Amino acid sequence: MTENTNTTHFGFKEVPKEQKVELVRDVFDSVANKYDVMNDLMSLGIHRIWKRIAVQLSNVREGDAVLDLAGGTGDLTTLFSKRTGKTGRIVLADINASMLTAGRDRLIDNGLLGNVSYAQVNAECLPFEDNSFDCVCIAFGLRNVTDKDAALRSMARVLKPGGRVIVLEFSHPTDKITEKVYDFYSFNVLPRVGEIVAKDANSYRYLAESIRMHPKQDELKTMMENAGLERCEYFNLTNGIVAVHRGYKF
Repeated sequence: MTENTNTTHFGFKEVPKEQKVELVRDVFDSVANKYDVMNDLMSLGIHRIWKRIAVQLSNVREGDAVLDLAGGTGDLTTLFSKRTGKTGRIVLADINASMLTAGRDRLIDNGLLGNVSYAQVNAECLPFEDNSFDCVCIAFGLRNVTDKDAALRSMARVLKPGGRVIVLEFSHPTDKITEKVYDFYSFNVLPRVGEIVAKDANSYRYLAESIRMHPKQDELKTMMENAGLERCEYFNLTNGIVAVHRGYKF
């Protein structure tokens, strides 16, 4: 049986590849205004710890150039900015205009101006020169990308030699008890909270489904290696509900 290369998954649905970007855009257009509130509710605030761990694992230092892909409302950019200082630079990038606008407005309101710029980009074909960044980070965004292999290759291309790619993403629990509790929460509680707070149960049902369709930890590690990254490794957080993957370019 020949695999259909013209389709991809959108949650549990199979859709034409060219439609996925539009469908994902609709999801994040819908949730942009409530994104930060929902993140806190969905994770009980633990997402803030996950993000701090990811930034710590990035080893970003003063003066570094950082690309924050799928940067959304700017949580990671804020943390990176504290590390890079005034001599560094950060590009907050997102494919979704609504999310990028929300992130820019939030950072401007917080007075974070000097070393941050903004770009609406597709991770699969980044419009930056080779060897441009000391760190490329994508947090909770890779699972929404249509061609993850292309995105990882693009991320590796724009990375400087000695630089690192950081992928922070929902992953797959490492034990059965956590898996059962997480499944119940994802498919019963999460859509209900989304309906009440964001007035959108379907988008949060998609987010739960997209997590289940995301590659498992070892599979994603292999994908990063196939993209040309080396010394790839991952760190499970909260019993594998989330994982941080790290790979280097040499």
